[in-house]
Amino acid sequence: MEEKELGEVILRMEGITKEYQMGEEVSVVLKGINLEVRRGEFLAVLGPSGSGKSTLMNIIGCLDTPTSGSYWLHGNLIADEDEASLAQIRNKEIGFIFQSFYLLQRQDAFQNVELPLIYANMPERKRRTRVEEMLTRVGLEDKMFHFPNQLSGGQQQRVAIARAIATNPTILLADEPTGALDQKTGLQVMELFHELNNEGRTIIMITHDSKIASHASRIVRILDGDISEGGLEDA
Repeated sequence: MEEKELGEVILRMEGITKEYQMGEEVSVVLKGINLEVRRGEFLAVLGPSGSGKSTLMNIIGCLDTPTSGSYWLHGNLIADEDEASLAQIRNKEIGFIFQSFYLLQRQDAFQNVELPLIYANMPERKRRTRVEEMLTRVGLEDKMFHFPNQLSGGQQQRVAIARAIATNPTILLADEPTGALDQKTGLQVMELFHELNNEGRTIIMITHDSKIASHASRIVRILDGDISEGGLEDA
């Protein structure tokens, strides 16, 4: 694979820990994570169930806070941001893609993709154009007004991806994005990720599957709350 030139560091973590109090016991889930991600990277965080990768994803996505350590996004220390600012970051800076799609079942594909644009206060006419562009981008221009139960798993994930990129976020954060899909459909989703990455989008993908991780240009491995650089040859 040809090396492409990456941009500046847009995400930096230093000494990130996460602990949970469980009765009298303390469970240490993350143990001093250090991580940098550059603009335009396609990074896979590879680890088994219980390794801490979902907790790490929640902290990257500003859905959870670390027990200690520092996290900077675009040079801003996340610990200094108030809840309103964090909501803005989650809406505009980070696009979330989940294994379970999390589509609203009573809303069609168009309405699902439109939702973050409504939260972003985009005018209606501009919203309509943007939603049509995003659904066309993921190959669903003929399914705009289908409801989730009228779509295949792969099509639902494409709607979720269209929703994630609608606000033009800096980072796409994908948690086991092919976990609910068959192998062929999962590979089609990976092809779409490659296209989005080639367009300059930064992708951070959490996965337990080494075959899916191999699609990324860089892999870090997480095990028992510790993170290390390493490709599949080290797995």
